[in-house]
Amino acid sequence: MAKAYWTVFYRSVSNPAALAEYAKIAIPVIEAGGGRVLARGLPTVTFEAGLKERTVIIEFESMEKAVGVYKSKAYEAALKALGNGAERDMRFIEGA
Repeated sequence: MAKAYWTVFYRSVSNPAALAEYAKIAIPVIEAGGGRVLARGLPTVTFEAGLKERTVIIEFESMEKAVGVYKSKAYEAALKALGNGAERDMRFIEGA
């Protein structure tokens, strides 16, 4: 079974306090669901489109686990805390 990766690109953050509250709730939920944060922060180097957006990459053992965490009531609470505090592009991809 292929691993799965959440990739999140933050287009903008309008409410840093809401983002901090989201992270406080989301990280324990993600970790309890088997997720492991591989990278997060601003890119050190960019090429081509060169977007300097906050990026987060989280690894899960399977797509089923990744989607299960995202659709959970516990993660729903994290999304509620974030509200409209950030515009994000989230993609779930399977590992090669």
